[in-house]
Amino acid sequence: MAKIGILGGGFIGRFYAESLSGRRGKDTVEVVFSRREESAARFAKDYAVAHYFTDMEEAVRHPDAEIIVIALPNYQHEEAVNLCVKHKKAVLCTKPLGRTAEEALRMMTACEKAGIFAGYLEDLCYTPKFLKSLSSVKSGAIGRILWAKSRETHPGPHSDWFWDLELAGGGAMLDMGCHCVEISRSFIGKDIKPVEVMCWADTQVKPIDAEDHAIGLVKYENGAIGQFEVSWTFRGGMDLRDEIMGTEGTIWLNSWLRTGFEMFTSGAGDGGYVVEKAESATGWQFPVGDEAHELGYTNMFIDMFNAFERGTQPTETFYDGYVVNAIIDAAYKSAKTKQWEPVELPIWRGQTGLSKPSVYKEYDADHWFIKEEILPNGDKKVILRKKETGEIVELETMKND
Repeated sequence: MAKIGILGGGFIGRFYAESLSGRRGKDTVEVVFSRREESAARFAKDYAVAHYFTDMEEAVRHPDAEIIVIALPNYQHEEAVNLCVKHKKAVLCTKPLGRTAEEALRMMTACEKAGIFAGYLEDLCYTPKFLKSLSSVKSGAIGRILWAKSRETHPGPHSDWFWDLELAGGGAMLDMGCHCVEISRSFIGKDIKPVEVMCWADTQVKPIDAEDHAIGLVKYENGAIGQFEVSWTFRGGMDLRDEIMGTEGTIWLNSWLRTGFEMFTSGAGDGGYVVEKAESATGWQFPVGDEAHELGYTNMFIDMFNAFERGTQPTETFYDGYVVNAIIDAAYKSAKTKQWEPVELPIWRGQTGLSKPSVYKEYDADHWFIKEEILPNGDKKVILRKKETGEIVELETMKND
């Protein structure tokens, strides 16, 4: 049984509480912190939390807070982690881990030196569709991964601090790109080193200092490419999609707007909340049966608490959060320089010295294989390259009548 203290009584803290309530059947939220008394009291009432505080350190050190869940704005993550280190409390931190890789590295190092359990709450790497897809990828079902693209777009976040460049540390790219980068990284292989990034980012619609739209490419040491597309300017709700291309197959994922649950309403009834980031309560709606589960929160916490109890590492660690921050840092630099920028990773714990695999596959002693296909008339055509001259040729086998 895990006794939990949640730091943050707002949107994400409530999502976490919804996910934790009765999911494993033995975990309980015992402590909550929020800056405002009314928010803390309301949260405690809504989720039957025994103790609430407006002082963060009081919440962290409370004896009924065995594991601290950080659901705070980006600029408060390091402060909260340091309090967990001070009081030797296991800590789970929401994404992004830091505003920069330097900040994330400090948090990771502090937890490791203190010997406390630390998990990175990257929920979109725990969605049912993602986990099923990742299992297929790891089994070799689509071969060697060449390209992994992840997209998250919506009309923009829900709280004021997100829109403040200094408090948040970035705009749409840090807010949602952290999800997309880790999704692609997981499919390509988290032990494969990201080496450089090319990124475009701009402020297209919102009157803010940060970017509200960005697209980036992440090149990995083995030749694979990760791609992210993020926007706070997308209209129509929240769009979560992933595409994974391998040498032997392809996976397409649509995690939100097309879930098999569609509904039209004229607006009759009391309206109200439909689903996260929905822009309207009329017309065609795309509700989600269990938001917390579909967004990965339930699987995420199961993994975290099981790892804590077993004394093992969770699937997503502070180290993963640090690597993601390093990739995003390079993306921000590239957006300014308009060039490929290296990913700075002073601490790297994966494979090294990899190179892009050879594209040459032998067909016979004299030819390299390019492609084989069946034509509409049933004939088979093979495209080859001559080893000696480099000439491209084709062989065609006629179908027997």
